[in-house]
Amino acid sequence: MTAPDSDRRAEGAGDGSGQRRSGLRNPEGAVRGLGAGTLGLEALVLLLAIQPIRVVGGELSGAAVAVIVALAVAAVVLAGMMRRRWAWYAGTVLQGALLLAGLLHWSLLVVGIIFALVWGYALHVRRVILGR
Repeated sequence: MTAPDSDRRAEGAGDGSGQRRSGLRNPEGAVRGLGAGTLGLEALVLLLAIQPIRVVGGELSGAAVAVIVALAVAAVVLAGMMRRRWAWYAGTVLQGALLLAGLLHWSLLVVGIIFALVWGYALHVRRVILGR
C-alpha cells in the first residue's frame, strides 16, 4: 500500500523536487519579514535606549549618541532592503558594528549581544526554511 498523496506532499516526497516543504505559502516572504522585523525592532530598541543609558548608565558622549542613531538608521534601511540577498550579509555586519559600539558604553555591548543572538536565530530559521 502506498501513502495517500496528501501524506506524501506533507513530507515533501510527492513534489518531485527533493526539497523539504516548510508548509508556508510564501516561505521567502516569511523569512524576509522575520529579518525585517528583527532589524526594525533593533532600531526601535536602540533609539529608545539613548535616554535611559544617559540617565542610569552614566555619561554618554555625543559621538556615542551619533553612533546609536546611525546604527538605528542603518537597521531601518536594511529592513526595507531584505529582498536583496546582500542585505542579510549587511545585517550581520550591522550586528558586529553594534558589538563594537560596546566600546563606547557597556550597555551597547549588552544590546549588541542580545541582538546578535536574535540575528543568529533569524539566520538559522532562514537556512532551515530556504536552505540557504
